[in-house]
Amino acid sequence: MDFNSSSPKTISVFSTFATPFDNNSPRVNDTLNPKTRKPIALWPGMYHSPVTNALWEARSKIFERLLDPPKDAPPQSELLTKTPKQSRTSILYNFSTDYILREQYRDPWNEVRIGKLLEDLDALAGTISVKHCSDDDSTTRPLLLVTASVDKIVLKKPISVDIDLKIVGSVIWVGRSSIDIQLEVIQSTKEGSDASDLVALMANFIFVARDSETGKAAPVNRLSPETEQEKLLFEEAEARSMLRKRKKVEERKECEHGEVNRLEALLSEGRIFCDMPALADRDSILLRDTRLENSLICQPQQRNIHGRIFGGFLMHRAFELAFSTAYAFAGLVPYFLEVDHVDFLRPVDVGDFLRLTSCVLYTELENPEQPLINIEVVAHVARPELRSSEVSNTFHFTFTVRPEAKATKNGFRLRNVVPATEEEARRILERMDAETLHSRNGVCK
Repeated sequence: MDFNSSSPKTISVFSTFATPFDNNSPRVNDTLNPKTRKPIALWPGMYHSPVTNALWEARSKIFERLLDPPKDAPPQSELLTKTPKQSRTSILYNFSTDYILREQYRDPWNEVRIGKLLEDLDALAGTISVKHCSDDDSTTRPLLLVTASVDKIVLKKPISVDIDLKIVGSVIWVGRSSIDIQLEVIQSTKEGSDASDLVALMANFIFVARDSETGKAAPVNRLSPETEQEKLLFEEAEARSMLRKRKKVEERKECEHGEVNRLEALLSEGRIFCDMPALADRDSILLRDTRLENSLICQPQQRNIHGRIFGGFLMHRAFELAFSTAYAFAGLVPYFLEVDHVDFLRPVDVGDFLRLTSCVLYTELENPEQPLINIEVVAHVARPELRSSEVSNTFHFTFTVRPEAKATKNGFRLRNVVPATEEEARRILERMDAETLHSRNGVCK
């Protein structure tokens, strides 16, 4: 894998502790005069991180149009046909040489912080969607592009913070107003590694286009795959799109099949906990006793270029709470495996009261070498003045326990989680059925 940062398609990421407008900085675009344009760090409505700074600096002309669209501009009148190559973008983390950047991404186990990486994936996917939808016409109004959903994100191997890292992404499929973007996180651990062994994480983001004035769905540029690999990805993404349309119906059928008996089986142990706690199984725990929660007021510094709270920020906060929940439950350091499909049901605005609640939904103990902890995080947008609370997102994370941590604790065993209410039992069954449906249809494996 070529990690050469001089490639015109690769954007290098640098520490945010140095100004991108120093005369000696390699990040300055020589075609722009820093004295005559506002520094990106001062642009309104932008979430700043090493990656967002690098992406917006590289595509400043496109994003300046989004920040200050022409007045009374018409919508794009003619759709273009673009290739995946035209939207393909990669970013390079110079971890091996940039000490400060390395420290910004380091977790306590000398690996990359997954929460920050989720932020970066969303930021890169957003940039790619903007590139695909851009018509390069300064007289038309740009589209409003928002994260609609994220397909299952799977971590294939640990990601070291001491080795250069690259994320590559491009549009692989489009619908009328939706865009499917595939991202690969690549890290080489030794010379001569097979290309497939270099991929540390894979993800697909779905963006939807809205007219920036009416808010209605807007058509996006067409996509014309060129290579055999691009055509294959196009077909697979189209199949996933069709599957998503059938998913709710199939999940409902799966859940209805034998639902009464399954609910009863799940609730039987929970009733013993509630009615006869002295006789309860000591290897089990009530779902409600695994809960954690945090709350925050969404600040202007967390908003994206459209003025809404950055989707990657929400994923980051959800991941940190999920990790903490798994840690407190297992009593050992957890290891992230995947996050399942996420739908962004409601936008989150500056000033919103965001409440995140988490719990261990269930555990899978069949494989003692890799027991699984399934964490649910629900994000609620609360409006105290109106006495209302709406679900913005529901996240499902899967963790196991780090092998080196498990080795330090003889006889380690995760507890079984049992529901105390029918509502809790239904949530567990819905999640189990969703996992079964994903596995059967080979989604995002």
